[in-house]
Amino acid sequence: MSAYIRWLVAQKRQWHHPPDPEEQALGFRGWHTRGYLPHFDAPGVLQMIGFRLADSLPQERRHEWEPLLKIKDERTRRIRLEDYLDQGCGACELAIPAVAEHMEQILLSDDDHRCRLLAWVIMPNHVHVLVEIGTTPMGKLVQCWKKLSADFVNDRLGRRGQWWQADYHDRYIRDEKHFLTAVHYIENNPAKAGLVTDAREWKWGSARWRPEGFGLQPVNRPKD
Repeated sequence: MSAYIRWLVAQKRQWHHPPDPEEQALGFRGWHTRGYLPHFDAPGVLQMIGFRLADSLPQERRHEWEPLLKIKDERTRRIRLEDYLDQGCGACELAIPAVAEHMEQILLSDDDHRCRLLAWVIMPNHVHVLVEIGTTPMGKLVQCWKKLSADFVNDRLGRRGQWWQADYHDRYIRDEKHFLTAVHYIENNPAKAGLVTDAREWKWGSARWRPEGFGLQPVNRPKD
């Protein structure tokens, strides 16, 4: 962890969101770092979250993706890595219809319960979600999603071992423009990856519930 990241987190804890004892009792960490970037976790925050399958960066293709991890600019590194994920490396078990449907149902089951689900897409080897955090810290929320889906896949496919990458990527939404950009990025991901022509054709994402375009209308999906 760099001295700059430690300093930045300490500053944000002073002027942006000081530690709150009630939030800390629930497990929220406010401004913190997991070792390489500042992160923000608090109730009511809008978060863009991404997590990928453990084999989405295959060891036999390490020469392709390892240089991407060494890119110094964080934004450029993230964009290049996400472009690489869109190539569909690994077993891509999230492309199996039953697995993708179960993953989506896990996300939907938390909507209006532990979080508010604003946008999502299940790609063949990774997932993007935009949520408003409720009373469950982001890390616990993602951990639950991963466990429930991994248990299902291990049982359904008779597999063992780690299915998800241990960590996840998160970025809290700063303003309305950032929100619209995040919704468009998430919902357009299948079209960007060349899986469909129109993102609304993708079966496992929120784009199909937005007939008027990305981020312009609320998700209008049937309730269970």
